[in-house]
Amino acid sequence: MLLAILSGFLLATVAPAVHRQTGMNSGWVLAILPAALFLYFLSFLPAVGSGESIVISYPWVPGLDIQLSFLVDGLSLLFALLISGIGFFIVAYAGRYLEGHKDLGRFYVLILSFMASMLGLVLSDNLISLFVFWELTSITSYLLIGFNHEDATARRSALQGLFVTVGGGLALLTGLVMMAVVTGSYELSEILSSGDALRDHGWYVAIVLLVLLGCFTKSAQVPFHFWLPRAMAAPTPVSAYLHSATMVKAGVYLMARLNPSLGATDLWLILLGVFGALTMFTGVFMSIRSTGVKQVLAYSTVMALGTLTMLIGVGTDTAIMAAMAFLLAHSLYKGALFLIAGILDHEAGCKDFLQTGGLRHALPITATFAAIAALSLGGVIPMFGFVAKELLFEAVLEAPSLSGLLSLLTVASAILVVAVAAVVGIKPYWGPRVETPKTPHHEAPPAMLAGPAVLASLGLLFGVGVAMVDRGLLSAAAGAVYGSPVETYLSLWHGFNLPLMLSLLSLVLGLTIYFNWDRFRTATGFMDDLKRFGPERAYDKSMDGLVSISEWQTRVLQNGYLRYYLLTILLSTVALVTFSIARAGGLEIQMSLAGVRIQELVIVAVLLLAALVSVTTSSRLGAVASLGAVGFSVALIYVLFSAADVGITQVLVETLTVIMLVLVLFRLPGFLGLTPQALRIRDAVVALAFGVMVALLSLAASSTRFADSISEYFIRESEPSGFGRNIVNVILVDFRALDTLGEIVVLALAAVGVYAMIKLRAEDNRK
Repeated sequence: MLLAILSGFLLATVAPAVHRQTGMNSGWVLAILPAALFLYFLSFLPAVGSGESIVISYPWVPGLDIQLSFLVDGLSLLFALLISGIGFFIVAYAGRYLEGHKDLGRFYVLILSFMASMLGLVLSDNLISLFVFWELTSITSYLLIGFNHEDATARRSALQGLFVTVGGGLALLTGLVMMAVVTGSYELSEILSSGDALRDHGWYVAIVLLVLLGCFTKSAQVPFHFWLPRAMAAPTPVSAYLHSATMVKAGVYLMARLNPSLGATDLWLILLGVFGALTMFTGVFMSIRSTGVKQVLAYSTVMALGTLTMLIGVGTDTAIMAAMAFLLAHSLYKGALFLIAGILDHEAGCKDFLQTGGLRHALPITATFAAIAALSLGGVIPMFGFVAKELLFEAVLEAPSLSGLLSLLTVASAILVVAVAAVVGIKPYWGPRVETPKTPHHEAPPAMLAGPAVLASLGLLFGVGVAMVDRGLLSAAAGAVYGSPVETYLSLWHGFNLPLMLSLLSLVLGLTIYFNWDRFRTATGFMDDLKRFGPERAYDKSMDGLVSISEWQTRVLQNGYLRYYLLTILLSTVALVTFSIARAGGLEIQMSLAGVRIQELVIVAVLLLAALVSVTTSSRLGAVASLGAVGFSVALIYVLFSAADVGITQVLVETLTVIMLVLVLFRLPGFLGLTPQALRIRDAVVALAFGVMVALLSLAASSTRFADSISEYFIRESEPSGFGRNIVNVILVDFRALDTLGEIVVLALAAVGVYAMIKLRAEDNRK
């Protein structure tokens, strides 16, 4: 399993070389890896279809009990098959779509790395590795969206997607760590069996909110939906891959994966049900109002993501089965439609549906498979999309709560989806011929037609032969999401019932809207004015605010003045330490002046007097000499307390420092004047606060003993371990050898400095 994921990254490193060697066939050659991975994952289907879950684990960070583990069950296998299967067609398609592009080799590197990251995400059983792959998908998708990096729009869209998804990823990381703390494990296979412990814990609400924030940003739920249509700045193969099977469904995958442990509560149902339904309706409404080919498909993807989120929130066995069926149906028809959008652009130069019409004569094969995929999008019998839509209606009608709201939004969305399907399946190919930017003279090459042909045909095949994916793959996936085997089954025909009536109603009203598309867009034109108050506007304002804050903190904190840097560091340290002390209930200090000798008092007095002179004198040399007196006083204290080696080091370093400062400063005039009194008072207060803090911490440290004195160990082990009777020498050479080495280095540097100054002084005298 690990090799399967790593193979994607490994092939990505050699992809440019393969492209150079194979030329226009590079897409087919590099697509061999996704095809091989698809067959490899397909080999797990018999075991997974029988209800088995396979866990494969490798040691990763044994000291922290973190494993690099992978879980293969119905849900992860469904995603792995979609990622590798659709990935095969995407890589082959890209070889011809981007043929001649100067950065095609770089594209292969990014798309294969993205594929490997997605496989790692959906197969990970460990929360840490899952999050690593989660962020890798954000980074690689950022590079893919901004593939045309010379285009300012592509760069902006890529940054927008990165900021939104990575911001949510930080919240997700917090939620995952909290989940691991509550359950005592980082393994998903163990967490999924700890649902009661999670739901009963006081952190449950916080965990759900944090995890869903990460999932909502990744899967473009309202109000974070705005970044996904902007991602259409990416090349069409990227759009097809991101929207059909990969990144935008990562959040849906994680919500489905965690449903057994976090679901089955009112909070879960309300958050996923309401936000999912709003996203569903918002996406399809914006889709039918758009005219750009890729933009219409992008907003319909937002609709699909909202639908999946809503169904996971409903949580019944019918809803979960409907979610898995809808997931598969959407991956098939949306992958096909995006690839067909690329054909329209490649052959006819069409980027807007208003530029299309009558292309069925020039592109008959493309028109055929576009119609098949559009029928599945619209949920027309006998397509697999119809099977999923029927089950969707049944699930929302039987929802345990919010059934009325969810049913209303679902029916309204289904009506508009039919109109969208008619736009993408009828508008470009039927009606009078419209002059396109390019005149198509032939069909797209086989590498570009293979994906739409197979994916659209599978949508029809799975609808007619629904048992092919029901009992094995989709039932296993639904069981993994539901937490136990599901009883619901898929069928093309359930008889005349309410879901069928709603489906027929959506077809009639949807086609009515399509035939009045222009009037519908005109009547809803007021929505354009509301964009000024939408979430994307809030995003732009927040980015502007971030820039303003950055400019302010650069001006105030990173201004290039050392004194302000010191003030910031000292005040921050005092504030943090004071807060920590107050939270801990204060310090325990044991202090006694008994036994203090007269010479020690004299040294302290000299030290204080020298420090006072250094801050009040107006002479630079006087200040240097006073600071030197402070340093030498500290050296005397070391000597008095039997730290002769440290004292010698202090004397040498202090001597070198004083000499260097004197050599530099004696040529400078005295201070022109002291700083203003207010600033001196400020500096004195800061210095006093920091000094008192350090003094209190030192006293507290000397008053606290967590273990016995180490001196007894040195005395006992000096001869048997260090082979010496001179305990001080043994400590310096053996027990504290690294510390002694540091002191030797300091002394050597001091000696080099003194020698350099003497030599330079002698050369100056000769001159």
